[in-house]
Amino acid sequence: MALILAHDLGTSGDKASLYDGEGRLLASTFAGYATDYGPGGRAEQDPADWWQAVTTATRELLERASLRAKHIGGLSFSGQMQSAVLLDGGGEPVRPAIIWADSRAQAECAALLEGVGLERAYAITGHRLSPTYTLAKCMWVRGNERQAWSRVRAVLLAKDYLAYRLTGLMATDPSDASGTNAYDQVERRWSDELLEAAGIEATLFPEIVPSTTVLGGVTAEAAAATGLVEGTPVVMGGGDGPCANLGAGVIGPADGAYTYLGSSAWISLATDAPLHDPQMRFMTFDHVVPGRFAPTATMQAGGASLEWIGEIVAPGGGPDRLARLVADAGEVQAAFDGLLFLPYLLGERSPLWDPRARGVFVGLARHHRAAHLVRAVLEGVAFNLRSCLLAFEENGRPIPALDAIGGGARSDVWLQILADVWGRPVRRRSLVDEANSLGAAVVGGVATGILPSFEVAGQLSEVGAVFHPEEARHARYGEHYEVFLDAYRRLRTLFHPL
Repeated sequence: MALILAHDLGTSGDKASLYDGEGRLLASTFAGYATDYGPGGRAEQDPADWWQAVTTATRELLERASLRAKHIGGLSFSGQMQSAVLLDGGGEPVRPAIIWADSRAQAECAALLEGVGLERAYAITGHRLSPTYTLAKCMWVRGNERQAWSRVRAVLLAKDYLAYRLTGLMATDPSDASGTNAYDQVERRWSDELLEAAGIEATLFPEIVPSTTVLGGVTAEAAAATGLVEGTPVVMGGGDGPCANLGAGVIGPADGAYTYLGSSAWISLATDAPLHDPQMRFMTFDHVVPGRFAPTATMQAGGASLEWIGEIVAPGGGPDRLARLVADAGEVQAAFDGLLFLPYLLGERSPLWDPRARGVFVGLARHHRAAHLVRAVLEGVAFNLRSCLLAFEENGRPIPALDAIGGGARSDVWLQILADVWGRPVRRRSLVDEANSLGAAVVGGVATGILPSFEVAGQLSEVGAVFHPEEARHARYGEHYEVFLDAYRRLRTLFHPL
């Protein structure tokens, strides 16, 4: 029976997962890489590190599963979105990749806003114009690194670059294209209007093909590097958000909503048409399932806020550091003890769309310890996501309960906080860490004929624990939520001068 290899190229590393012909997870492994965070909102990674992680993880996974590479019937990708991988005429990166978290292109985004207009751009793309998107990042490189830009002959997204390294062919899919600010979601092609306003040639962007496209076979060179068999089918795959939708079983309007707790965090659902918010608080991606869409409200620093506070209060604490810190946070109060956290360490997308917003502890007192800070971070993320949830409901999409996936969903403490803050049951899925790769695997399986349909995804993970809101705590959190919103409004005027 043919097997499916899925690579989930995330912010901290690549997770390689192996699935059988029925879509069941057999084994997985992880290979990490570093991120260069710097002043002004810099966030970059070396594409060579991605490739090294993919080759290392692939070889390790094959060895761990005691499999011969000939049993791999196809591989597919889920990848971090909104990056800018700039290649020269020989297919080599001209500089490090600018990843989703980078917010330096604020002046370039302002120029786009002046040229196109906020409402017009949202109508075309389903997204606000933002410095965190690919198009503005290209403009930033052109304006600030002219020598590097003069060598650029192609612009790819993260997973597209790895597909290129495996096959020698360049393309992207609608889900990733829809996160660039350069994609016309109505016409389903690159937007002439936005590219003209940006002064970027459309020829730099790759062909857009369905997520289920078999792009090509593994080349001899890539086979030697990865241990795969030459000619193994490589499926285009999709962006990590839409792949997570599929992995969570959220394929159509009847499938409800889910929350993802990874480096970033979001709430998403599935629709048959783009969903636009008059206040433009959320965006709509193309789904990896053809003809479907994935309205999503994404905040910048979800798990990244937790990782940051862990580095501050428990540096070098070992692999169980965060689990211990979160457990301790379950024994104290934060908002109910006068302490709030604004989780805007990387600026913010949904619902604020303010790249200059910054993280703030409000109400620090002498008796507060590490556990209080950690709990305030957990609650701050929950408060921000509450705004995202309400934005959907105000647009006629009621969300009576949410499924939780991503690394943060392992935490009972955090899921109970989410339930209490939102006033909704939160249900942990059985494959919390594998939803992205499961989505990629299902795309790959459908593309190669190994799996019969996308609907199999809903049968491959099930609801485990359910966290019900405590009504009294939800009411109290509602009062503190209003203070949380007011804190940002009052501090916003300070963020920009800083």
